[in-house]
This record gives sequence, C-alpha cells and structure tokens, in this order.
Amino acid sequence: MNRATAHVSDQDRDTAVELVQQAYADGRLTPAELEQRLELALTATSFQELRPIVGDLPDETVRLGSTGGQIVRAGDWQVPRHLRIDSEYGRVRLDLSRALVRHARVDIELRLTYGGATIILPAGASANADGVRTEWGSVRSKVAGTPRPGRLHVQITGELPYGRLTIRTARR
Repeated sequence: MNRATAHVSDQDRDTAVELVQQAYADGRLTPAELEQRLELALTATSFQELRPIVGDLPDETVRLGSTGGQIVRAGDWQVPRHLRIDSEYGRVRLDLSRALVRHARVDIELRLTYGGATIILPAGASANADGVRTEWGSVRSKVAGTPRPGRLHVQITGELPYGRLTIRTARR
C-alpha cells in the first residue's frame, strides 16, 4: 500500500488541524476556509484526502547551519513547527524550556556529522528520537517517549554518524 492511499492516524489529522488553525491565526485563511478545511481534515481517511487541505500552506521549516561553530537557542525564542539543523563539527543546544512554542508537536531534524546536540524540554514534555540514525554516536533520552495529552511532543529525526544527542528536561 502506498502512502497516499494509506489510512491516516489521529496524530496526522491533529497535525493537519493545527496547521490549518495556525494559517487562520496568521491571516492566511478566511473564516469560511477555516471551517471547510477543518471539516475535511477531521473526516479525511487517507493521505490523498489530507494533502490538498494543507498542501498550499507555506512550509514552516526553519533551517539553521554551521560548519564548526555552535548553534544555540535559549531563553525567549519562538520555536517553529519544523526545525532542521545542519552542522559538520559544531555543537547544538536547543533549550525549549522557556521558549514560545505555539504547536503541540515540533519536528526537529538533525544532520550532525561530528558534533553533539542537547535538547532541553519543559517539564511534562515528551520526545521520540526513534528516527535518529547513528553509526558511532549515541542517543540518550531522559524524557517520556510517547505524547501526553495537552503537552508538548518533540519528534526528532536525522543522522548523527559520529555525534551524540541528549534529550532532557530543564534543571530547576
């Protein structure tokens, strides 16, 4: 079965609903378009039905890159829905504990050759790093791996051939 005709999960529908609501909040949809798209998103049974509902909405992926320097986001920063980080030798530190997170789910894609990454989450948040591939590196998570209702969930994917990933909550 190909992905277009595969059944969508509740999480896929929730993501589509979130994207439509954000587009409305950003002024990109009228109230009538919001209502129509929400109804279609909530009743979609395949990706083929879901795709046109969000396909024309802008890509919210933010890309950050570095060859050897550090990439640090901490304090009061706005977390995008999708974040992609490319780094050869640098270190990455993403502190979401005090950040403005407008989405229930955030996707982070890491492409770190030799560098390491630390992702710090607010208390009660969860993260799934099953989509991270390493060769000589490591992935260590000290947070819940499954989404919790009403709490932030971070989905982490990517490649860290020689890098290290640590996911933890903020220290008090």
